[in-house]
Amino acid sequence: MSAIVIDKVWKEYGDQIVLENVSIEIASRAFVALVGPSGCGKTTFLRMLLGQEKPTRGTILLDGAPLASEPGPDRGVVFQRYSVFPHLTVLGNVLIGRELTAAKITGRLFGAARRAAIEEARAMIAEVGLAGAEEKYPAQLSGGMQQRLALAQALIMRPKVLLLDEPFGALDPGIRRDIHQLMKRLWNETPMTVVMVTHDMREAFTLATRVVAFERPRDRPEEKLRYGATITRDIEIWPPRLAGKVA
Repeated sequence: MSAIVIDKVWKEYGDQIVLENVSIEIASRAFVALVGPSGCGKTTFLRMLLGQEKPTRGTILLDGAPLASEPGPDRGVVFQRYSVFPHLTVLGNVLIGRELTAAKITGRLFGAARRAAIEEARAMIAEVGLAGAEEKYPAQLSGGMQQRLALAQALIMRPKVLLLDEPFGALDPGIRRDIHQLMKRLWNETPMTVVMVTHDMREAFTLATRVVAFERPRDRPEEKLRYGATITRDIEIWPPRLAGKVA
């Protein structure tokens, strides 16, 4: 399960209110796209789900329990700019999460455990279409290939929730279509909830089961510090897209 409940969440930085009174329930295995103007708090909201930021007020629950205060393996994330390690190969990038989680002291697996982890990493690399590139470094990959690598790096941890912060915005249209198809397939085949920030409305309605809009109801210059953004639209895609069924 991977249901998320956000209840009356506010986020403030000193005197500035970024988000105010945000409440939403996200069903397990949903694919939610967050849209809205720049600066309206979408990425801040995503960072709170990741655990990089804490709500000033309100609660966030994952499967009925308070969200861990720090990022953990139950939440994966992919950013717009390629969030991979440039000094590691493709295989090393996908393997590192498994090693750091399983061998917290040494940061490295050995023997049968390492062979099993390498086999799992190679399978995930193939799953995102990078088979044969295991020994390449990120600088040797195209932008689309780097985003495939970032997805593999996140998914190898089997997260309950995958957070996407404009992950495909820097890609050319043709490459973006390919990545969209990959993302649809991975969501259908993997038991996880996806929350994605995007400025591309077409992308939101192409991928998501639900599109949620953040806006500042009061947006005059003198009001921007006193009032934050909140959810102003919540649109269920029709006909429904169900995880496990390719749209």
